[in-house]
Amino acid sequence: MNINPFDILKNAQKLQEQMGGFQEKLGNIVVTGSAGGGMVEVTLNGKMEVISLRLEPEAVNPQDIPMLQDLIAAAFSNGLEKVKEAVNREVGAMAGLPDGILPGFPGFTGAS
Repeated sequence: MNINPFDILKNAQKLQEQMGGFQEKLGNIVVTGSAGGGMVEVTLNGKMEVISLRLEPEAVNPQDIPMLQDLIAAAFSNGLEKVKEAVNREVGAMAGLPDGILPGFPGFTGAS
């Protein structure tokens, strides 16, 4: 996809106005990452803060603590990727990009 950086600059004032409410929007984005077939779930907001952590009872066996730690890390990573995708879509939409994705946005995956 070819994006003209000057088109984005034309929308700079509009972007600046929209960014004012963007922080509030980030707090309203809520995603849940999961691992282990749903045995572990981590819910995050758009500010990348953990809102909740849910563990199924069968996931908590003292002998399986290393596995549980891996599952929590995997659920967090899954949720974090979902947050990045949602934030990227919001920023891309504010920039007026046709598919709402901002390619190359630092730390965020974009459509190729």
